[in-house]
Amino acid sequence: MLSIACAAGLLLGAKLNFDTGDELFSANPKKQKLNRLIDYIDYEYVDDVNTDSIVDITVNRILENLDPHSVYIPKDEYSRVTENMKGDFVGIGVSFYKVKDTIVVIQALEGGPSAKLGIKGGDRILYANGNKLFNKGIPADSITSHLKGKENTKVSLKVLRKGMKDLLTFNVRRGIVPLKSVDAYYMLTEDLGYIKIDRFSETTYKEFSKAIKKLKNQGATQIALDLRDNPGGYLSEAINIADEFIKDEKLILFTKNKSGAIEETFAKRKGSFENGKVYVLINENSASASEVVAGALQDNDVGTIIGRRSYGKGLVQREMELGDGSAVRLTIARYYTPTGRSIQKPYENGNKTYFNDYMHRYEQGELNNEDSIIVNDSLRYITPGGKVVYGGGGIIPDIFVPKDTDPEKEKLTFLLRSGYMSRFVFDILEKDREYYNTIDREDFKSKIQITDEMVDDFDRYVGQTNLGVTRTSDAKKPLLKKFIKAEIAQQLFGTNVFERYLNEDDRIIDKVIELSRKK
Repeated sequence: MLSIACAAGLLLGAKLNFDTGDELFSANPKKQKLNRLIDYIDYEYVDDVNTDSIVDITVNRILENLDPHSVYIPKDEYSRVTENMKGDFVGIGVSFYKVKDTIVVIQALEGGPSAKLGIKGGDRILYANGNKLFNKGIPADSITSHLKGKENTKVSLKVLRKGMKDLLTFNVRRGIVPLKSVDAYYMLTEDLGYIKIDRFSETTYKEFSKAIKKLKNQGATQIALDLRDNPGGYLSEAINIADEFIKDEKLILFTKNKSGAIEETFAKRKGSFENGKVYVLINENSASASEVVAGALQDNDVGTIIGRRSYGKGLVQREMELGDGSAVRLTIARYYTPTGRSIQKPYENGNKTYFNDYMHRYEQGELNNEDSIIVNDSLRYITPGGKVVYGGGGIIPDIFVPKDTDPEKEKLTFLLRSGYMSRFVFDILEKDREYYNTIDREDFKSKIQITDEMVDDFDRYVGQTNLGVTRTSDAKKPLLKKFIKAEIAQQLFGTNVFERYLNEDDRIIDKVIELSRKK
């Protein structure tokens, strides 16, 4: 009976023309080729090989040949990337450094569980649920695993605070910790409010709405919307913000996919600032969703765009999971401003040329001289109000403000923004933490003075790195003092006070204030 069954199976298989191997993926021979190659390496290659890494490299190479913004997100990076764009995370809400194998709080994040319980900068977290966290060579991500957890779960922390003999106990209920995308909002003048958006995350519109409401209550009839160095993010958040300034039924943008299908997005609600003046601040690092906002307002003759030509990213990505915890962000469409212009800069000459565009602009003098901006007359558009605008690569501002290309200032700005100054300032605060924790925002400006000795200490500190930077000249010492004071403010009070200090004597903001006073 067994022999008959086997023979019948062979006969039936021949009649139905079933085949193993080549015909299994006959509908997609390209997929079959890649699958077979990975299998051959897995089972036949002479040495053991991590085929996961080969797949990662292959996926990256494939995407590199499409466009500069289709990217692969490996599974070990996926949670970090999505958390940053989500706008919040679950944890106890502290940032920290490891100092001599001890966790030292830099800052209890505003709105997080630790801040509400009174945990402060300089506190040493020694135990979490009885687990010893000091004098152990454990990496930061392992430490974080003791502090993060499911929402509403508790963790008991034993904390050493300078000036106190006994350890403090904090029973922290893990909760939602906001990762703010609105870095700052405050009044620049009696009627001009300022809002800086760092990126467009899931919570940006909610944060923006709160900020603009508070500024209006303080008398703001004009808004400076700072999108400089904003790389973009969620398109929906940018659309919602643009809608606050654009009247109903006006086109905000449209997208077009590979089949030519067009999807239009219109303003659809009464915006909170449709009748006020708005100034949008952009620069060469304002990209994607930032350009959506600037382009929508410019093409609808709303407000004034100030600064320098934006980055030039007009491609729309969709995130697609690959089934193993990794994902791709694949370009699925191009977006266009209301007049019909694409602001995507060319990328036909490869990714290296594309990402080196900043240096090309610098060398051509575009960052210093408006006349050096190259425009294509075939991509000339007219707004309903008669304004001439151009496509082909970025948003060209209505009012140009040159970049301060002093190399020494750029060096100091890099040291501030890249985190080198953060650790230096942290060490300053640690020397007298009890005093610094008693200072409030109102007294900060008068009580904190940055000395020449601090400047010299910083130069020595940076000199120990491999950055190869030179000592700060006498002419730039006042700027370095301002940056150090701004970083102290950030670690004590957060980004709002930090941005206020940085914005003092800012060229573009000074121009906005000047324009706002011309009634």
